[in-house]
Amino acid sequence: MTDLVFFYGTLMTGFKRPGRLRIDAQLSPVGRGTIYAALFDLGIYPAAVPAADGQVWGEVHRMLDVDAVLAALDEIEGFRPGQPDASLYTRIETPVTLPDGRVVTAWAYFYNAPLGRAPRIESGDYLAYLKVN
Repeated sequence: MTDLVFFYGTLMTGFKRPGRLRIDAQLSPVGRGTIYAALFDLGIYPAAVPAADGQVWGEVHRMLDVDAVLAALDEIEGFRPGQPDASLYTRIETPVTLPDGRVVTAWAYFYNAPLGRAPRIESGDYLAYLKVN
């Protein structure tokens, strides 16, 4: 099991979400990276879904207390390990490509509900998208 986690939305540094602030002391930044996924704008936050033809940018962090951080993130993301099909997001170990080309495995949360008419964020970069919109 990996001790890395990948954030691509409002859990990234700078958003000051209360849930993130609760676990911040248990995170050590590794850097930016990308995952194979498609990113969508749900209004108040983004949603990523696995996609071989897409790239989503985000942050990689090392979890100093894996169990505590994942338990807090599961609560924030609406993931129920015993009921993944009924969860808003699912937590999956996924490859992350770092800027130097290395590939590491990190936990990422993928959206697990209908996207409706949510527009795709073509750049795959939520921060850049917010600056444009």
